[in-house]
Amino acid sequence: MLPCLTKQYFGFDCFGCGIQRALALIMRGELVAAFKMYPAIYTLLLFFGVVFISIFYKFNNSQRLIRILAIINILIIIINFSIKHLL
Repeated sequence: MLPCLTKQYFGFDCFGCGIQRALALIMRGELVAAFKMYPAIYTLLLFFGVVFISIFYKFNNSQRLIRILAIINILIIIINFSIKHLL
């Protein structure tokens, strides 16, 4: 796994800390553990899936869907980060 430079140099987790471990857990089939490790993992996978599909197949409202998924992901990541550092 790649080390987190933010954690290494500044001593606290970054917004993406846990995403590599969550992907590894998904690959092993530990879906609940992956969610506990990084709650935004499934919405991020959905987001990147929609972005990838929209590159090859244009469908109605794809840009709006991408925008909504991006906002949802940002909110989940910020809330997770806040909870992790405040509790």
